[in-house]
Amino acid sequence: MEIILLERIEKLGGIGDVVTVKNGFARNYLLPNNKALRANDANKKLFEANRGKIEADNAERRTDAEGRASGINGKQIVLIRQASNTGQLYGSVSVRDIVDALAEDGVEGIGKSMVELERPIKSLGLVDVKVKLHPEVVVTVGVNVARSPDEAEMQKQGIDVIQAMFEEEQAEAVATALEPDSEDEFEDATPPSELVAEAPAADEEEEA
Repeated sequence: MEIILLERIEKLGGIGDVVTVKNGFARNYLLPNNKALRANDANKKLFEANRGKIEADNAERRTDAEGRASGINGKQIVLIRQASNTGQLYGSVSVRDIVDALAEDGVEGIGKSMVELERPIKSLGLVDVKVKLHPEVVVTVGVNVARSPDEAEMQKQGIDVIQAMFEEEQAEAVATALEPDSEDEFEDATPPSELVAEAPAADEEEEA
């Protein structure tokens, strides 16, 4: 389907561009969200008649977004989740979770459609997520998924929590293996003191 773009669409074009897209993409997303018009003669004339206002409105929204960007770009939100010892979450972190966490952190006006998350987050760690404040203004938010605030702080400092835990367990295992087993060493054997006591008796039998 041929359409006229009413705003910049990544990998398609900018305002006023006439492009061809798949019918489903146009009908299900672009047209109902007022991001494009069907490229027929009537709509082409309508667009040209309103181009100035459309571009001015877009510039105003872009300026507002740029003003908000500095307070959001680079922000890090912490999400506490239960996870296995291998770092796999019991569940996942979705776009809705990120939107809610941003709102709790004072970032209002972020909708699910503005958060670009290719797939749900299913493991502990830090993930950079893009948030589109405007088609031409994109910021990055860090999502810190951890099992506790302490682990979140460790991850913030660049520490791999799962690797650190594995190394700690390995160190404990080595330390345990190297500990002297003095209490059990002679449990099933005759104590040295008894062997010394029995030795003379053995010699006397040989003399006899």
